[in-house]
Amino acid sequence: MDEQNITPAHGGNIYKLAEELNIDERDIIDFSASINPLGVPKGVLSAIKENGRYLFNYPDPDAEELTRAIAQHIGMDSRSVLCGNGSTELIYLVVRALKPEKVLIPAPTFSEYERAVNDPKKIEYFILWEKNKFEPDPDKFIAAMSGRNSSSTYKSSLTTSVDMAFLCNPNNPTGRLLKKEELLKIANAAKDLKCHLVVDEAFIDFLPDESVIKEVENNPYLIVLRSMTKFYALSGLRVGYCAAHKSILDIIKKCKEPWTVNTLAQAAGIAALNDSSYRDETFKVIRNEKKTLEDGFKILGITYIPSFANFYLLKHDNARGIIANLKKKGIMIRDCSNFMGLDEAYMRVAVKSNKQNMRLIKEIANL
Repeated sequence: MDEQNITPAHGGNIYKLAEELNIDERDIIDFSASINPLGVPKGVLSAIKENGRYLFNYPDPDAEELTRAIAQHIGMDSRSVLCGNGSTELIYLVVRALKPEKVLIPAPTFSEYERAVNDPKKIEYFILWEKNKFEPDPDKFIAAMSGRNSSSTYKSSLTTSVDMAFLCNPNNPTGRLLKKEELLKIANAAKDLKCHLVVDEAFIDFLPDESVIKEVENNPYLIVLRSMTKFYALSGLRVGYCAAHKSILDIIKKCKEPWTVNTLAQAAGIAALNDSSYRDETFKVIRNEKKTLEDGFKILGITYIPSFANFYLLKHDNARGIIANLKKKGIMIRDCSNFMGLDEAYMRVAVKSNKQNMRLIKEIANL
């Protein structure tokens, strides 16, 4: 793999498309970024307005109030939590702090793991197969971490065990989920192998009972990353956090730049966590709108991977044509051809409001 293969192409660049079409960016319907269709919680907007008057002060470099709120929300010791400028900052921070020599990364998955490692020679890939709905087999993943071959169907090229492995759960872009007990099996094996297992739970708020975040207090090799961007629609503020055993978190903290979580982001994070009615409404809306989209995909003859998250990986022979024609109408969906393990037949769409979901189905039907 050369350097070009790890150049990212994310969803959500409404600004570029608006410029191309010469329209206002607010007129773009963005299915390429998987953000809560309810938008920013009202309490968050109030907190931003209230704290705007204090912007002449530097933000708390340790985000102590937000850290305590997060720790209370997930039922953990605040000393095991570190806030960051979205979970992406923390991906890079973990790699920079722990300096892995060999890293195991599933494919397809979120591209920033590769970019954070920034050295193709250090990366080994664990291929996720479409015939298995892109689900990783826990035993085979453990075998790959240890450098063994678990069966004839998976040939690991590792000659020594890796010292770091990434898992995105639910996985982006496939939407598939490793159940909690399966992930804990991998985490326990990582502990035995002395391999840092970084579990990216950016979308776990949509099914919180499957999180393994509390297990970090008993496993110094388990690191869990969480994002508040997706569930609470805080993309423009960037709020995320890392949970790890205190001994590991102390090492990570030493490599962190100061003031990466601004004053408004800290206030917004606290307000979001306090809004239980927003969470309840989110679960209801996402459940209903996933059915809307699935029914539409079936009618259109579009293959979709059953998803545990607020997005779908789709497969269609004319995916490139669908993407291009929707762009002309100001509708963005994610071209997934640049994910390792996928090709030009794949695309990803977010779950949005009923009006927008129906518009998407209608526009595709009219192509």
